[in-house]
Amino acid sequence: MNEDLKLLLDKADTLKGELSALRPLPEDALQKIQDALDIEYTYESNRIEGNTLTLQETALVVNEGVTISGKSMREHLEAINHSEAIDYIKDIAKKDIEISERTIKEIHALILHGIDRENAGKYRTVPVMISGSTHMPPQPYLIQKQMEDFMIKFRQMEEEKVHPVLIAAYLHDELVRIHPFIDGNGRTSRLLMNLYLLRNGYTLVTLKGSNEDKISYYKALEGSHTENKPEAFQKLVVEAEIASLQRYLSIMQ
Repeated sequence: MNEDLKLLLDKADTLKGELSALRPLPEDALQKIQDALDIEYTYESNRIEGNTLTLQETALVVNEGVTISGKSMREHLEAINHSEAIDYIKDIAKKDIEISERTIKEIHALILHGIDRENAGKYRTVPVMISGSTHMPPQPYLIQKQMEDFMIKFRQMEEEKVHPVLIAAYLHDELVRIHPFIDGNGRTSRLLMNLYLLRNGYTLVTLKGSNEDKISYYKALEGSHTENKPEAFQKLVVEAEIASLQRYLSIMQ
């Protein structure tokens, strides 16, 4: 591991320690803050995928059930579904249920609920290409085996006591590489990453959906998938976790 990355991980752990020292936090205050941050996460994660709802519109759709004129049914469902998927990963993180292929399929089923009944929670049966990427995801008949290998490697990393933030980054990185679903791979990967972070006492990471942020995010994934250089993506995730912890601390203090 390079020195930069190690320093960033140490910083994340220091901040996590500071946040833990403030716990238990007042429940009602915490709930309001988390709700606001969850809406932001839903907004940014969907924005990465091209959803045009603004942050305020996302909040209205999720919290008030408002229909925004001029926006598609799909965009509304993407906001509602993502919000429900966040509740689901929080629930699993609390219950300490083992992360498995089934967990991943359940997250995906929530993401595509009411949008694509046929494919929600099911691995794809057709080849896909990722627009703007030279990485070719595996053929459908290879998916099951690659998903099994993915879970084996994940357990090995846990046994080897790899840093939890790096394991979270790996879960996201590898799931996107395999691209097991016809649609919703990005959102599912980000939720899986966040599930692992929550389970290990870290805070939710929000990867931003602005054009600039999106380009560096895709570039980092591309470097990992086509050149086998995951460091840029790992750094991106650790930096996002640091930003998230700092934000929590500034609100709490």
